[in-house]
Amino acid sequence: MVRMAATTHGTPVSATGRQPTLQAASGRRALGGFFLSGVLFSFLGAVLPAWGYHLRSDHATVGLYFLFLTFGIYAGAQACHWLVTRTGLRLLLAVASGLACAGLLALAYLSGPHPPSMRMFALFLVGGAGAMVNAAVFHAITPLYQHDPGATINLSGGLFGLGCLSTALLTAGAFNYYTVPAMMILLAVIPFYFMIGFAMGEPFVYTPHSFPSFKQALADFRSPGAILFTLLLFFQFGNEWAIAGWLPLFLIQQLGMSPTNGILLLALYWTALLAGRIVAQAMLPRVRHSRLLLGSVLAALLGCVLLSMTEKMGGAVTGIILIGGGFAAIYPLTVESIGHRFPYYHPGFFGGIFSLGLVGGLLTPGLLGFAAQEWGVGKVMLLPALGSIMVCVLVLLIWLETRLTRGAAT
Repeated sequence: MVRMAATTHGTPVSATGRQPTLQAASGRRALGGFFLSGVLFSFLGAVLPAWGYHLRSDHATVGLYFLFLTFGIYAGAQACHWLVTRTGLRLLLAVASGLACAGLLALAYLSGPHPPSMRMFALFLVGGAGAMVNAAVFHAITPLYQHDPGATINLSGGLFGLGCLSTALLTAGAFNYYTVPAMMILLAVIPFYFMIGFAMGEPFVYTPHSFPSFKQALADFRSPGAILFTLLLFFQFGNEWAIAGWLPLFLIQQLGMSPTNGILLLALYWTALLAGRIVAQAMLPRVRHSRLLLGSVLAALLGCVLLSMTEKMGGAVTGIILIGGGFAAIYPLTVESIGHRFPYYHPGFFGGIFSLGLVGGLLTPGLLGFAAQEWGVGKVMLLPALGSIMVCVLVLLIWLETRLTRGAAT
C-alpha cells in the first residue's frame, strides 16, 4: 500500500514528521463531528410530520425530498475530497457547518406556503454540508480506523446515532409547543455551535485517504467477495435509512398514532441502535462473531416482519427494538470479517465499487416514496423485511465465499 503523508492546513508533510499519538489525539477531537452529521442526515424523517405530510398522501414529494438530500450527500462527499488538501480540515469543517446552518435556516423560512421544489434545493445544501462534515471527520480519524476498524466504527456510529436520537427527541419535544420555523431554527443552532468550535479550535493533523484507481475499481467487479459486500452495503444501508425516514409517517398513518408519539418511536429506534452497538461491543470478546452476526440479522428480520404486520403500540415497540438492536451489529461485524481483503475500503468515503452500495442504500428512502405513492405507506415496511432477508442470504454467501477463498489459498 502506498504510504500516506500527514497534513496540516492542507499542506502535506512527512509522515514521520508527526507522532502517531498526535494524529490519534487530533482524530479524537474530530469525533464530535459525527454527532453533527447524524443530526443533518436524520432530521428529515423527524420533521416530515411537522410539515404536515402525515395528513396527506403526497408520498412522491417526500420521496423527492429524500432523493435531493441524497444527491447532496454524494456531491458533498466528492467536494470534500477535492477541497480537503486545499483548505485543510479546520476551515473545511467550519465552512461545512456554516452551510448546514444556512440550509436549515432556509428550511425554516420555506416551512410556510412555499413550493416544495424550493425546499428540495435547501435539502440538497444540508445533505452536501453533512457529507462534507462526515468525510472530513473520517479523514481526521484515519489513524484510529487503521489501528482498530471495528472499535472506531462502533464509536463513530455511536456518536452519529446520538446525533440522530437528539434530533428526534428535540423535534418530538418541540412539536406541540413551537412553530415549524422555530423548530428548524433550534436545529440550526447545532451546526452553528460546531461552526464556532471548528473555526476557533486548533488545526487538525490528519492522514489523507488513498482512493483506488479506476483500473482497480473495475477489477473488483471480477471479485465475488467485493460484489457480495457491495450488495450487502446496498441492502443494509437501504434497510436502516428506510426505517429512519419513513417510520413516523408509517406509524401515524397506519396505526393512528399522534405525531409526537410517532417521532418518539423514531427516537426509540435510534436508542435501540445505540444500545445495540454498546451491547455488541461488550459481547465481542465473549461470543463467536459469526453467531452474533447471524443472530443480529435474524433479529432485524423478525422485527421488520412484526412491525409491518402489527396493529398495536406494543407490537410496534417490540418490532422497533428488534430492528434497531439487530441492525446495530451487522455492518461493523461484516466489515471486520471481510475488510482485510479490501484494504483500501473506508466506510466514510465514496470510492471504488463499494460506492455503488453506499449510494444505492442511501437512495432507498427516496425510491420508497414512489412505491408508497403507488401502493400506500403500509407497504413501505414490507420492503425492509425483504431487504433483511437479502442481508441474511448475503451474509451466508459471504461466509461461504470467504471459506472457499481461504481453502483455495492453502
